[in-house]
Order: sequence, then structure tokens, then C-alpha cells
Amino acid sequence: MKKLLACVVVATSLACGAQAADGQLQLSLLPGLGLHDDTDNINGLALNIWGLNPQHALAIGFINGSYGHSGGLSAGLVNYAENYTGVQWGLMNLARSDFTGWQAACLNYTADTMDGVQFGFVNYAGRLTGLQLGLLNMAAQADHGLQIGFVNLIPETRTWFASGMANEVAPVMVIANWRF
Repeated sequence: MKKLLACVVVATSLACGAQAADGQLQLSLLPGLGLHDDTDNINGLALNIWGLNPQHALAIGFINGSYGHSGGLSAGLVNYAENYTGVQWGLMNLARSDFTGWQAACLNYTADTMDGVQFGFVNYAGRLTGLQLGLLNMAAQADHGLQIGFVNLIPETRTWFASGMANEVAPVMVIANWRF
């Protein structure tokens, strides 16, 4: 039994090592403490306590971080990225620059352009091109956006119903607000 267990451990280590060399697998305890350096691109699976790599991967962990242009699916308590394309699913999702795809969390924050869907209690986008569904939705600017929730803010809209409801509604609205 001990020999079988030893063989399984050795085989698993070799398989993980072979995958790690390709950047297919990242196991990270903290930034700087994982199978790969923080600068290595991960194109496969990242299992993180707290990970930080540029990636095009499935990232699962407590804190999933990425920088540069990354993408895939990040599922964790906190997901943060510089530029991200794909899905962020967790308690808090943050994008320091642009986000394209779907963010689902209690708090979703995209500093620059959010092109896609934000679904959460509180949603923020620097520039909205898409849909926000939540209790509080805010977009500093909106190109083509729809907000559905309890409080919806697009402060860029300066007037109330002046240009007609077909293109924009108001700076603050309940239930729905939009700008097209």
C-alpha cells in the first residue's frame, strides 16, 4: 500500500511538473510563492490561495489576480485584473482598466470601459457599454447602456428627459435608466 501511495505521489509530481513547465498549471499560495513566477503567463488552470499571473485560464481560488490583458473564467472570493475578457464570478470583482464579458458578485467595479454585463448588489463602470443589473448601478459615462435596479446613476446625463426618453432618461432613476 505504501509503495502504491509513493508511486501515485511521484507520478502526480511529475505530471504537475510537466504541466507547470508549459504554463498550463499554476498552484499559488501567495504572489511569488507558486509553481510559476508571477510574470509567467498561465494558459490552463490556476488554483490559488492568492494568485497573480497574466492568464488565459480557469482561475479558482480565494484571491485571483491577473495583470496585462488576461481572460478566461475567474471564480473566487476576490477577482481582480488590469484588463480582462471573460467571466469574473465571486464576492468582489475589480478591473483596473477595461473589462469585456460578465461580472457577477456583490460588488463589481470596472474603472474604465465595461462592455458586457454586471450583475450584483453594487455595480460601477467608468464607461458603460452593456447592462448593469443590481440594487445600485453607476456609470460615470455611458455609450450604449441599460441599468436596471433600485438606484441607477449616469451623471453624464445632465438633464431630465430633455432629449427624449428614446436616447437617455436622467442622471438618477429608479427601476431603469439608459443612454443610447
